[in-house]
Amino acid sequence: MTESQDNVLPVLTHVLGLITGFLGPLIILLVTKDEYVKNHARLALNWQFSLLIYFVISFILVLILIGFVTMFLLAILNTIFCIIAAVKAGDSKLWRYPLSISFFKVNA
Repeated sequence: MTESQDNVLPVLTHVLGLITGFLGPLIILLVTKDEYVKNHARLALNWQFSLLIYFVISFILVLILIGFVTMFLLAILNTIFCIIAAVKAGDSKLWRYPLSISFFKVNA
């Protein structure tokens, strides 16, 4: 396999996180046997679960109107962070999402 083929699944992991939330990275984590790909899936899952928590908090904050702003900012951050992570995965680098809570340990 060439280097570009080795990076397809890690890049796909982060892109699926953008599209499907935590389901795409979770499926990749459970299906693959490659530890490198699993590390990317764990990073994406950590971010997606953190994002879910942040959205729940924002939903509660909608009652005082600031939740609308935080939901909008979280959507923008999710897009930016997933794109950055996918680009870094394409360069064979692990990138830890800022503001991410560590639910899964990354072996790196």
